Amino acid sequence: MITVAIAGASGFVGSAFARHLTRQGHEVRRIGRRSTRGVDFHWDLTAGTLDPAALDGADAVINLAGATVAQRWTQEHKTAILASRVRSADLLARTIAAVRTPPRVFLATSAIGIYGSRGDEVLDEASAPGKGFLADVVRQWESAAAPAREAGVRLVHPRMGLVLNPDGGVLAKLLPVFNVGGGGKVGSGAQWMSWIGMHDTVRALEFLMATDTVHGIVNVCSPNPVTNAQFSHTLGAVLHRPAIATVPEFAVKLMFGEMGEETLLSGQRVIPKCLLGTGFHFDFPDLGPALRHELGK
Repeated sequence: MITVAIAGASGFVGSAFARHLTRQGHEVRRIGRRSTRGVDFHWDLTAGTLDPAALDGADAVINLAGATVAQRWTQEHKTAILASRVRSADLLARTIAAVRTPPRVFLATSAIGIYGSRGDEVLDEASAPGKGFLADVVRQWESAAAPAREAGVRLVHPRMGLVLNPDGGVLAKLLPVFNVGGGGKVGSGAQWMSWIGMHDTVRALEFLMATDTVHGIVNVCSPNPVTNAQFSHTLGAVLHRPAIATVPEFAVKLMFGEMGEETLLSGQRVIPKCLLGTGFHFDFPDLGPALRHELGK
């Protein structure tokens, strides 16, 4: 049994990861705001305070906290997206560096959004960052975790792809539309979607905690990314619903502005080269079987 401290344990991925670890017999310390239910330790990101006992003696720490990206980006919300990620990573890293018995590993998660919009270019962990708001956020997000590495703790940056599960994320937003036969591609449908099922997500995070030879950047996504058109066709087929609609580009820009352009009309063709090279095995590397598993079909 190991002890894992999870920041953002009430969120979409955090809650699933906490359940997974608990089922494996591990102890989970949940970190969150005072207003969050089921939290073991509270933090205040604005004040930069966290009880060191939350991390002292833990075997691993993972940060899965951050304001949602999936809404129209007002200037206020863009500030919240950046601040929630940078402040949480910084606070955890500084606390790790200060405790008497630091963890062996800090999983400071980030996102594949750092690569920006790159068309059909195949991207792996050695690829340079791209341009755009999300790319800028991820650069600062990852840099904020540096104090943990400087203190001698193994630092891993799992760059998360689109996590698929009906409880949240992109799939939860698409299912009501696809279930009534209104699904289809967005814009041209040529933009790439680097996805991963929740089942393999929690397995990959656990693997990264346990694999002492892994450091630095790790893309956490399936080895088989698909275009938006392919994704829509496959989801429709799994649900036995037509998926022939098209959401025009102008409608996405009108409804969602900059957020729609960066997250819906563009994408990244990302390969998990590090995971594959270190022996991780995907249970569901292909989209159709992964969707059927996540949807209980």
